[in-house]
Amino acid sequence: MSLLIKGGLVVDPSQHLEDPLDLLVERGKIVALEPPGRIPAEGRRVISASDLVVTPGLVDMHVHLREPGEEYKETIESGTRAAIQGGFTGVACMPNTKPVNDNAAVTRLILDQAKAAGHARVYPVGAVSVGSLGQALSEYGDLKAAGVVAVTDDGRPVSNSMLMRRALEYARTFDLPVISHCEDLDLAADGVMHEGAVSLQLGLKGIPAAAEEVMVYRDLTLARLTGARLHIAHVSTAGSVAIIRLAKAMGLPVTAETAPHYFTLTEEAVLGYNTHAKVNPPLRTEMDVKSIKEAIRDGTLDAVACDHAPHSSLEKEVEFTAAAFGLIGLETSLSLTLKLVHDGALNLSQAIGALSTNPAGILGMPGGTLKAGAPADITLIDLNREWTVDASAFASKSRNCPFNGWTLKGKAVMTIVGGEVVWEEEG
Repeated sequence: MSLLIKGGLVVDPSQHLEDPLDLLVERGKIVALEPPGRIPAEGRRVISASDLVVTPGLVDMHVHLREPGEEYKETIESGTRAAIQGGFTGVACMPNTKPVNDNAAVTRLILDQAKAAGHARVYPVGAVSVGSLGQALSEYGDLKAAGVVAVTDDGRPVSNSMLMRRALEYARTFDLPVISHCEDLDLAADGVMHEGAVSLQLGLKGIPAAAEEVMVYRDLTLARLTGARLHIAHVSTAGSVAIIRLAKAMGLPVTAETAPHYFTLTEEAVLGYNTHAKVNPPLRTEMDVKSIKEAIRDGTLDAVACDHAPHSSLEKEVEFTAAAFGLIGLETSLSLTLKLVHDGALNLSQAIGALSTNPAGILGMPGGTLKAGAPADITLIDLNREWTVDASAFASKSRNCPFNGWTLKGKAVMTIVGGEVVWEEEG
């Protein structure tokens, strides 16, 4: 199909573009970007993007799709449907499924299910260790041949420092980044929220910021030792930001992400024992939030990834200490990031870079750009569209959303994958 997207503001950080341009798509590829009116419309489907922003398809490099094994929480079909409704053309799914994605058979199953769903592209991430048990390394060569784009034991840290060193060395052989879940389990112990004034007020055991920061330091030290590519997941503290900033200044091959809840919410969201605000790492302080925002702005944090972690009411509608960690984010991530733009904390190009170009580059995905010849993965955004979050209407099977009822500004209105319109907002 030939598509002509006319009259939009094209924002493409990969080309340093922020200009009114028309975009031509043919046979699933970007063909041309030209000043308005130069590309003939005859014989093509014309999409009017007047008053819209046209960007490379958004990419979320950290989601949990729960399939195989926990399909009552989410499936690849429902999760990727949530992704396209949030403007995401591609998602990288974490390996803590049941069974764990530590072998080529599970990777192929995920890819087959994603192809059958026909929504967003899915990029599986393999497990660092067999069963994510932190005892023996998975077969990275087999995993990469099957289609994984990185390795991680996300959901739990690689506590053994020698195993983490070997993982970095082994992954370097196959040019795979290692995504680190930075958590010292001895310091975190059985904590359920940030250790501080609010945890004291609620009588809940806290997780200190140091539980994250000491592991960030350890893994950056191992990256320096091995020369391997390291990516730090879900950064939540000012201390972690400072350590990563220093590592980048030293030239270490490190990238890092945060999630919208870490620059939108503080520990006070837990007041009332709100289980939807129970996440790992936990929501931190206002100082940490400020530091996270600044780190996205100055590039210390490369990507925004929502850490979409669906749970059913069975895991969330229980007492706080027993509730599962995690929230859903695919359908709110873009709008929450655009809030930083509306508030003046980021410019539009920085926001799209963090949501698209940078994560695609980190994982080597074929996306994140509108250059000629690239896959026609495109997101159309209405920056001024106000909407009220209604988790009951989400495409996700789960409802564990702390932003329910919020009024947000800015929303994806069309998602195009491989030149095909896979979702557009009604009306």
